[in-house]
Amino acid sequence: MNENDNNIPADAVSEEDAFEVKRIRTEKLNALRAAGKDPYKVTKYARNCTAATVRDEFERLENTEVRIAGRIMSRRDMGKANFIDVADGSGRIQVYIRVNDIGEEEFAEYKKWDIGDIIGVEGLVFRTRRGEISIHAHKVELLSKSLLPLPEKFHGLVDKELRYRRRYVDLIMNPEVKETFYKRSSIISEVRRYLDGRGYLEVDTPVLHTVEIGAAARPFVTHHNALDIDMYLRIETELYLKRLIVGGFDKVYEVGRIFRNEGMDSTHNPEFTTVEMYEAYADYKDMMDLIEDMYRTVARNVCGSAKVMYQGTEIDMESPWKRMTMAEAVREYSGADYYSWKTDEDARAEAKRLGVQLASGDETKGLVLAALFDAFVEEHLVQPTFIYDYPVENSPLAKRKPSDPMFTERFEYFITGHEMGNAFSELNDPVDQRRRFEKQAEQRRKEGAHAEVDEDFVMALEYGMPPTGGLGFGLDRLVMLLTDSPSIRDVLLFPTMKPVR
Repeated sequence: MNENDNNIPADAVSEEDAFEVKRIRTEKLNALRAAGKDPYKVTKYARNCTAATVRDEFERLENTEVRIAGRIMSRRDMGKANFIDVADGSGRIQVYIRVNDIGEEEFAEYKKWDIGDIIGVEGLVFRTRRGEISIHAHKVELLSKSLLPLPEKFHGLVDKELRYRRRYVDLIMNPEVKETFYKRSSIISEVRRYLDGRGYLEVDTPVLHTVEIGAAARPFVTHHNALDIDMYLRIETELYLKRLIVGGFDKVYEVGRIFRNEGMDSTHNPEFTTVEMYEAYADYKDMMDLIEDMYRTVARNVCGSAKVMYQGTEIDMESPWKRMTMAEAVREYSGADYYSWKTDEDARAEAKRLGVQLASGDETKGLVLAALFDAFVEEHLVQPTFIYDYPVENSPLAKRKPSDPMFTERFEYFITGHEMGNAFSELNDPVDQRRRFEKQAEQRRKEGAHAEVDEDFVMALEYGMPPTGGLGFGLDRLVMLLTDSPSIRDVLLFPTMKPVR
């Protein structure tokens, strides 16, 4: 290996070769330091332009002096003249460097620089004989030294696991990845703009909780040294937001980081982002109308259309979304009719006939209905669909339907065969809420958890909460949809990964 072997694929290079590249580059750095030219001591470089601006505004900038800064991505050496590609946050621009323009000493120094080094360029904007917009440099400056080789030009960083672990390299080598995260930021901004425009107030609520509530999700546990108590990273923002409804805020929402100590797959990461919103004097059908309009509006503003392609299928958020009760959906896709079951035993017998394995063997009709939904329905809900009226057994925070107290005023909505969000007419009866909390906490304790009733939340309800509609959705799944990303790890800058030992 020699000092010019700077384009070895970082995801394929042997440890020995990588060590040699770093050794050579470190020697160059030491030589710079010995000569009083330590690039790491540079504190600022005054740019007046970006690569994208030079390209987009060429007619205005032609023959104008500009100052840009960025990373050397490639070099074409022609002896006393070089063409290099420099990438900044906006894209790439070609730079022409000639010994006659920057001087022999400076050119000799420049020739020692490596792919990946960060430089400043001062020069005139021009177009080459081949028609490429470029900068003709009359001064170049080394701003930061790269000690490790970038993946080579043609193969890039292709190993998925390595891309997630070394997202910084992924962003350097794969511009389309950066576009995903620009779009993610736009989606968050549009969601906020939508809710702000409808009178919702954005708030922040605690991440650390003192009570492990009796919910299905398992929390991460930590310890507060000063108070000498265990605390739990939040699994939802719901209960604090509803306390604010009690306190007199009529419309609130939070874009919040959530932590769940559970499995990982293409749609689940232990930490993720949700948007939860609550509106006093509204119900779950109001929240249906809101989320349908929000998705349609955000998609139009971010993607230019509410019809988007996802993994080869057009998803139509423009047309009215389909709405079905859970019982209707189960009957349509499995043939099982909830209303024909007279007893819980009838329901369990139906599940057995359909080949659905139940968890405990003593499930109620409502739990059997939910199990059949999971087994037969969800995968078919590719186009936007609301499934509403959920059994009370698996909806501890939703208000019962006045016309049928075995069901709650709850819905989930599905797109691409996945659940995207969850909403209720919120339970505001403190007696019913305590009963449901106690039952859920008891079940969790049987599973070995230290679940408790959130007594403070029950107390808040005892002061009186108005009828309220509430909704929460996974922001990451919305980003997946609007960026055509198959995995949640593609839309998280730094997804959770098991350390490499």
